[in-house]
Amino acid sequence: MADGITISIAEHLTQSDLDTIETLLPQLSSTARFDAERVVSLLDAQNTDLYVARESGRIVGMATLATAPLVTGWHGSIEDVVVDQSARGQGIARLLLEAIIDEAQRRGLTTLDLTSRPSRESALRLYESVGFVRRDTNVLRFGSRSS
Repeated sequence: MADGITISIAEHLTQSDLDTIETLLPQLSSTARFDAERVVSLLDAQNTDLYVARESGRIVGMATLATAPLVTGWHGSIEDVVVDQSARGQGIARLLLEAIIDEAQRRGLTTLDLTSRPSRESALRLYESVGFVRRDTNVLRFGSRSS
């Protein structure tokens, strides 16, 4: 399972890395739009870490940990978890999640959340297998209003 895979927080991204992230994005969401400047800005963002999974130096998966101080404590959110379809089934997503969970615990985050569509049953099973629990809640999203 996932031999030769390294997980790290990205500190620098090459053009090749950015090209790979651009190919991962449509595998994550059909509506997501790639913006190299935005991706590079993650590297310097104070409360955001881009985790990358590399195989032989090439990015094969990624996930983002966003943290925020709230009145109730430090909150963490895992976003944008995706593994290249050619590398799926090797435990790479699990390695990404475990690295983020370890860091969240090290930082003393009071909560760590992630969301997933109900249709992504295999992803939901993975999330539960590493300790996430389904909550009886609704996620609401405000969308831009058209004039």
